Formats: sequence, C-alpha cells, structure tokens
Amino acid sequence: MTAAALLEQGLDDLGLSADAEQRRRLLQFVELLRKWNRVYNLTAIEDPREAVQLHLLDSLSVAPYLHGERALDVGTGAGLPGIPLAILQPERRFVLLDCNSKKIRFVHQAVIELGLSNVAPVQSRIESFADPAGFDCVLARAYATLADIWSGASRLLKPGGTVLALKGRRPDTELGELPAGVSIAIHRLQVPGVEADRHLAELKATGQDS
Repeated sequence: MTAAALLEQGLDDLGLSADAEQRRRLLQFVELLRKWNRVYNLTAIEDPREAVQLHLLDSLSVAPYLHGERALDVGTGAGLPGIPLAILQPERRFVLLDCNSKKIRFVHQAVIELGLSNVAPVQSRIESFADPAGFDCVLARAYATLADIWSGASRLLKPGGTVLALKGRRPDTELGELPAGVSIAIHRLQVPGVEADRHLAELKATGQDS
C-alpha cells in the first residue's frame, strides 16, 4: 500500500476528515522530513509508509482531544505532533517549542513550504518560555515524566486548559508522582497500523491544592 493510501485509510480509521489539500500537505511534510533528515537528524524513520503511521497518524490520534483556540507543542522536535495537527485544524493556532536550534530551523522551513499561517515556531526551553495570552492545550509527545510536564506547562494554561501528554504504555507509576489538585484522565489511543501501546494523559487543574 502506498503512503497516500495508508494516510487515507488511517484518517478514515481515526474518524478524521481531510480535504485533498490537507492530505497533500501531510504527505509533503513526510517528504520534507525525508529530504532534510540527513542535515538535521530529525528521525530514524526513513520509509514514507512508516512515517505516515508513526509520525502523521500517531500525531493525529490526539486531534479529538484538543479544544480552544491556542495550543502549545512542547519539545516539538521535527514538528510533531504540532504540524500534522495544524494542517488538519487550520482554525486553531499552534506554537511549536523546542530548544534544539537545528530542529526549529527545520520547523521554520516546513512552515514556510507548507504555507501554514497558524504555526509559530519558537526556540526556547519551556522553563524560560512565557506567553501572557496562555494556552487552551499544551501538548507533549515523548517529552518527560508527567510530573515534569505538569511542572513546566501548567503555568502556561488558560483557566480550564489541559495538558495532553502522549505516552506509550499506560503511565501508572508517573500518575502517583503528580501533585494534589490535578485531575487525570487516561485515554487509550488506537493508531492505525501501530501495534505498540499508545496512551494519552489528560491533566487539568481542579482548583484544589489538597
């Protein structure tokens, strides 16, 4: 099956709609990853079909859980999951944050070539990043423990905002390390073509510290 066919089937399996231009951009992003990989060391995945499953569909599996107008992708690396989500959700604005200058240079290039007006790449560590407007969602994919993610990201949330942390196995041990006053929901994600465990931890402040 071609990468395009895998993408179309995967979007259907996830219950996500994408027009022809969005599908074209998603596949163009895979090609950009392949093109720039040797220069920027972006990914170990070289096969476009694997990239569709492990990068695009894995990123897009979190799409139903996003809400609000602004999302921050912490530790975005090569723009994952932020760029695929931004292609599929043009009404939402994304800030893609990473401290690695090479990877942010690639993200800048990808944003230009893909024509994404709703994405702002930023080179910074989360500890020194500030945004007075705040975010409705903070995304983190393979970034850190839940406690570390919450510690760094919770101050950037708008009231009612959520941290969405993508994990492999269910992070039961990490749940016990979270502070009081955090509500937790764990969602099992079914990523088309990916047999490995995928979970999403949805964290939100309850307004109670004890």
